[in-house]
Amino acid sequence: MRLKHVLVASVAAFVFFLFPAAGQWLSYPTPGVPRTPDGKPNLSAPAPRSADGKPDFSGLWEMEHNRPCPPEGCADQQPSQEFSNIGWSLQEGLPYRPASAELVKARIPENRLTDPLAHCLPLGPVRLHTFTGFKKITQTPGLVAILYEYNASYRQIMTDARPLPADPNPSWNGYSTGKWEGDTLVVQTTGFRDGLWLDMSGSPLSDAARITERFRRLNFGKLEIELTVDDPKAYTKPWTIKMNQTIKLDTDLLDYICLENEKDIQHMVPK
Repeated sequence: MRLKHVLVASVAAFVFFLFPAAGQWLSYPTPGVPRTPDGKPNLSAPAPRSADGKPDFSGLWEMEHNRPCPPEGCADQQPSQEFSNIGWSLQEGLPYRPASAELVKARIPENRLTDPLAHCLPLGPVRLHTFTGFKKITQTPGLVAILYEYNASYRQIMTDARPLPADPNPSWNGYSTGKWEGDTLVVQTTGFRDGLWLDMSGSPLSDAARITERFRRLNFGKLEIELTVDDPKAYTKPWTIKMNQTIKLDTDLLDYICLENEKDIQHMVPK
């Protein structure tokens, strides 16, 4: 069985619950896994390649566990540092504009009353990278599709040379186009709706944002995503972080529908 999580009112608190494995492909062997001489998965083996010779990002992925475990041990879907604070690895923190800094300062004691995640709304591509649920990448000519456990949602990255839309209808995930630079897939995304959150601290993303992602499959078991946020409404300058995803074998996606049995919103009141 796999643990699934429900976010509760406190910024730092997480409650986990169980889903039954009956009837699910949670123990089905992943095909094509390289093995060491003793038969174990060789996660440091070279990245697989697609028919066109490019690295193949296909697989089931999870945000790297980079938060220290509590004394009782880590749950199987331990939230990352970036999930709470997207800029935790930046020495000087995020370069908030004064209005953004005040917004974050006001949001923290509000117990995430306006957080889209607290209301089971879509998260946007940055938080979907850091969310603890699994995501499945499927790579085909002209398209990289990402399927998410969270709200059974999806994202499309168009790699068929189309331009970004000039006047897009604002979207939760924006509109993404990608091109290859050697073994790196460079993805540009614009067309966001205003008011997205990047983390549980309330770091904002505005409708003026442009996000650049550089996807690199470092080896069979690790996918690196270098993320640059250029949002002149919310930040004084562009900023860049790196996030690692680790491959998950012999399992599959489970629907996580946020509103199913949801009991948190009624408790979300300001301190």
